[in-house]
Amino acid sequence: MATRTSPLPLLLAALSVLFCHAAAVHNPAAGGARIAAAAGAHGDDSTKVYVVFTERQPATAELPEAEAGAAIASYHHDMIAGVLDDDSSSAADRVVYHYSRILHGFAARLTDDEKNRLAGMDGVLSIHEKVVYRPQTTRSWDFLGVPQHNDATRLKFENDVIIGMVDTGIWPDSESFSDEGLPPPPTKWKGVCSKNFTSCNNKIIGARSYYGGNTTLSVLDREGHGTHTASTAAGRAVAGASLGGLAGGTARGAVPGARLAVYKVCWEEGCSSEDILAAFDDAIADGVDVISASLGSGIAFDYAADPMAIGAFHAMRRGVVVSVSAGNSGPTLGSVSNVAPWSISVAATLTDRRIISELVLGNGRRVVGNAITVFPNLGKPSLLMDPGGCDHEQLDGKRYKGAVLLCGEGAYISSEAISRTGADGAIVYMFADEDKDTAFSFAIPIVVVMQKEFNHIIDYYNSTSHPMATVKKSVTVKDAAAPSVAEFSSRGPNMVTYGVLKPDISAPGVDILAAWTPKATLSGSDVDERRTRYNIISGTSMACPHVTGAAAYVKSVHPEWSHAAVQSALMTTATPMGSGEPEAELAYGAGQVDPVRARYPGLVYDAAEGDYVGFLCAQGYNSSQLAAMTGRRASAAACSAGARAGAVGDLNYPSITVPVLNYGVGFAAEFPRTVTNVGPADSVYRATVTTVPGVDVAVTPDELAFSAGTKKLSFKVSVSGTLLPVNGTMGASASVVWSDGRHHVRSPIYVFPHKHVM
Repeated sequence: MATRTSPLPLLLAALSVLFCHAAAVHNPAAGGARIAAAAGAHGDDSTKVYVVFTERQPATAELPEAEAGAAIASYHHDMIAGVLDDDSSSAADRVVYHYSRILHGFAARLTDDEKNRLAGMDGVLSIHEKVVYRPQTTRSWDFLGVPQHNDATRLKFENDVIIGMVDTGIWPDSESFSDEGLPPPPTKWKGVCSKNFTSCNNKIIGARSYYGGNTTLSVLDREGHGTHTASTAAGRAVAGASLGGLAGGTARGAVPGARLAVYKVCWEEGCSSEDILAAFDDAIADGVDVISASLGSGIAFDYAADPMAIGAFHAMRRGVVVSVSAGNSGPTLGSVSNVAPWSISVAATLTDRRIISELVLGNGRRVVGNAITVFPNLGKPSLLMDPGGCDHEQLDGKRYKGAVLLCGEGAYISSEAISRTGADGAIVYMFADEDKDTAFSFAIPIVVVMQKEFNHIIDYYNSTSHPMATVKKSVTVKDAAAPSVAEFSSRGPNMVTYGVLKPDISAPGVDILAAWTPKATLSGSDVDERRTRYNIISGTSMACPHVTGAAAYVKSVHPEWSHAAVQSALMTTATPMGSGEPEAELAYGAGQVDPVRARYPGLVYDAAEGDYVGFLCAQGYNSSQLAAMTGRRASAAACSAGARAGAVGDLNYPSITVPVLNYGVGFAAEFPRTVTNVGPADSVYRATVTTVPGVDVAVTPDELAFSAGTKKLSFKVSVSGTLLPVNGTMGASASVVWSDGRHHVRSPIYVFPHKHVM
């Protein structure tokens, strides 16, 4: 998942609760993936779960869904039966899932030899070994300028939008999921509620679970991650929400009238690819408009080898928008993991509300740290003690009742071990820059400080024979510098295709307040006894549902728009981020999402399946790779000599990325683009270029005149020059803005030396 899991859980034995991309800053406690009963099934430890994509079966296209499913299952069983090593199990026993609604193929437990024989059979397009993903408020919507409304007309538009949440499940009893005033689900809805989930209503209209082929397990969220992301995207407005009085206000999503369909794929072990694909297959066929998947693997896979990218491709074909988390591995370059151009990859930013913890030393010095300290009976002075280390071995059998422990740098710190000593709390210094933006929750009062502050505490400790410290309750403070990119947020470039900018866009992902499940503790630690209705966590998992909600907001106004049109609307209306980010667009993409402006962008850069196939041809895909992605061998014919001669930069993408060899090396590139007028018919747009020394940008033509009969017009962007090294930055940022005086359609341009990333 993409909740942010801080290194502090390593330090603090999974104290943090963060989870989302296959990233919240990771909360080890947040919804895991399913490791389907792969090895050891049927008494055979040599089997693994493989996902097998097959050719479509044309004869089933006209059959009712149930009959078509049975025919496809029989076809899959025949395939498997032909490769089994022995007669101890049937083909049906080996199957984990049949993908028969939108995707075409199956997941099955196979030995290596069986898998290799299956790969040579007619009708098999590709085979993929299982991949395990991990999960990577509400002040945030106010910060983004989304108005709170109870307007019946506005809610009516939202009522027809369905968001599919692929995550850890949901806690339906939260006030955020009330269906008060909502009509029955729209007629386009074809999904179901699992028989073991009795809490569907007119808000939560669908609920399914997937665990290694078992679809009968509970959809209830035991981790908190799925409840948090769902309420962030589409929660009803709940006044007076807070975490123990901290960060109080009205908790709400972008589209409180939208419906939710829940697909639980994450469990304690993680989120397995065969389960994720089954969820995508169902969600697309069920009729969702937007899929939100705050999940990631930690690295970028080639598109044809990435189950998330394959699922998103089939969603795009059906007009479904897919929002994914960028990852929590920043600020390392090239760490963004969800990079397919047919999904929206979301980076995490800070809002103007920061949460800090406070420590007051006996000499009156106030120390500010990063942590969420929401405990009863805080504010009492405690003796400051140095136990010589805070791991299990060092604290075993020791008692420090009533003391605050000086734990130092925390690679081996255990909150459980500290708790058993009876200590009132602990002080830890932060050794990783990626943690400096995030306030983590712990099972006991812990204040996380930078090393400079920790040194001040040590100086005080050594200056007196009776050192005292008081841990105070966390408070919120104003951050006038927001928005800025979180250190933990994964950076580009896109390591699969340098020429496609990733992440695409940024959204709030730090200290986000949203709904929680009572099945999980506040911090995710087993020694924590606190439960809460609303919790504060961080990660690109929290940023992702902000863009999910924004996409649903756009879809509520333009239900017929394609994935690419919605993505374009979000990216070209995003608020440009200021200076101070060394990686610039590689950190924040097009900028901070602006849902209100995105509803009426003026122009969109649209694209359809054929455009993405052409992109894959330019990427150098062979017929097998292309068939694996599209599900059709016939698509391979699209890679004609002409198409293959194109460049990946020819894709009609809202951003432009120019990878160059190195600083001081001349470059020149051209990028054809086509825009569709979605504003007034007779609009005239003129181009304005912004650039920096060393980079020349030209637009031809620089004026576009639309009419009732001319809704699409094309132009060319030429980017050339010599990239100059500038202190504090990696590359060079430029932009093209098309404006008719009312709409300002901005395409970011980023030039960077890819030699410095390899």
